[in-house]
Amino acid sequence: MSETVLLVKDLVAGYEPGLSIVRGTSIRVVRGEIVVVLGPNGAGKSSFIKAIAGLVPITSGKVMLDGADITAAPAHSMVRLGLAFVPQTENIFPLMSIEDNLKVAGGILPPRLLPERIAEMYALFPDLAERRKTAAGNLSGGQRQMLAVARALIVHPKVLVLDEPSAGLSPKFVGMVFEMLASIRKTGVTILLVEQNAKAALAIGDRAYVLVEGKDRHEGVASQLWNDPVVAELYLGQRAKTAQGGAA
Repeated sequence: MSETVLLVKDLVAGYEPGLSIVRGTSIRVVRGEIVVVLGPNGAGKSSFIKAIAGLVPITSGKVMLDGADITAAPAHSMVRLGLAFVPQTENIFPLMSIEDNLKVAGGILPPRLLPERIAEMYALFPDLAERRKTAAGNLSGGQRQMLAVARALIVHPKVLVLDEPSAGLSPKFVGMVFEMLASIRKTGVTILLVEQNAKAALAIGDRAYVLVEGKDRHEGVASQLWNDPVVAELYLGQRAKTAQGGAA
């Protein structure tokens, strides 16, 4: 039986009291999967995973990580609990070298294990190894994302959570990022991914959920959802447009 590592049940969350952005969303992530969260602009995708990571206040519902309730855990404690979050922006220290970024991120590890773990990150991301003394602010967009992911992975998280990792990147670097995530998945890392590039995300994902207006409205096997008419309707409102045309 597949082992659930992250379970989110009926989550309600928002930045202001009484103004919920996430409205009862539920998802399940099995160990070793890539699960993709899709949805049109304004669907609440980023707010949803930020709530999971402790960055958006939760009104009700539950977040369970490997059987432990982390619903009320503060954001700064998440990495020690096993959840590593990579935000869309400001996810590296640009004035620090690549190596110093990794050392800071691995600060919760026993000192004797840190050099070994940094070496493992360099093996996983050879581009970073070649530039280890380079200031992170001088990296390309794709290399910055590599570093952001390496910083998250260095502590052996139970779940890696990413918010729009391809945002703002050129097509070349978008491909690089998704190849990187597919390679990481092969090492057994569990990934929860919010992404606007639906086609690329579904190509590497195992399962996917579609959020609309803060609620999970559809789910399925990732490889089958690209041509799913329900997904097209939820993204584009095709049924609603047809109805409006008929009424006119």
